[in-house]
Amino acid sequence: MNESPTTAGPAQPGRILVVDDDPTVAEVVAGYLTRAGHHVDRAADGPQGLALARSARPDLLVLDLMLPGMDGLEILRRLRADADGAELPVVLLTAKGDETDRILGLELGADDYVTKPFSPRELVLRVQSVLRRSRAGAAAGPAGGRLVSGDIALDPQARRAHRDGRELALTLREFDLLAFLLRHPHTVFPRQELMERVWGWDFGDLSTVTVHVRRLREKIEDDPAAPRLISTVWGVGYRYDPAAGSTAAGSGQAAGGKGGPE
Repeated sequence: MNESPTTAGPAQPGRILVVDDDPTVAEVVAGYLTRAGHHVDRAADGPQGLALARSARPDLLVLDLMLPGMDGLEILRRLRADADGAELPVVLLTAKGDETDRILGLELGADDYVTKPFSPRELVLRVQSVLRRSRAGAAAGPAGGRLVSGDIALDPQARRAHRDGRELALTLREFDLLAFLLRHPHTVFPRQELMERVWGWDFGDLSTVTVHVRRLREKIEDDPAAPRLISTVWGVGYRYDPAAGSTAAGSGQAAGGKGGPE
């Protein structure tokens, strides 16, 4: 992490909480984020990080997974169970070999991750990308009006989604993905295209998309192991097929392919 600290400032600075027990990493990350225009709070262990995340109400949390007292996954699990923490944007800091924990973090609702050793400039870009998406969603939601497909109803302005009258607990990423799929039924999208068009990322691990699709299936499918709404088209990507007899906003050409969970 010996790069130049020059990083373009964000259009709208945010309050960032960095939770990392390595003082060198925490100092470097905080320095880059501060120079990018953000206000940064720091915590050096799990309990302190969870307490600050709940009391300080940051705009985004940069969370290391390996922490004393309480690990990052437990912090994320507890935050997602809180009404105030359910939609808090979270960027994980993970070790290179911790793929299992990284995937579990995404399944618990993390928005993105950076693998150690990492480029501080890349981390700042990822933080600012997540912040932009979060604020755009909070301000207006995805463009367009209310979306209805079968028993799924989604209100982009209110950032709320329901299935059969029951509100769905969706993270920022899951909400944006569902809105996009509802607008483009019967169209197959590769994971790279979903990453770019739904979340505005032009770089990143494609397994992130796989995890968010899996999480969304768990919330909208009758049987996530045998999905009927979000199909996998092997070797291509994913396709949303509205329930029989329903209509969904958006348009697209139908595309065939063998479906199934992934």
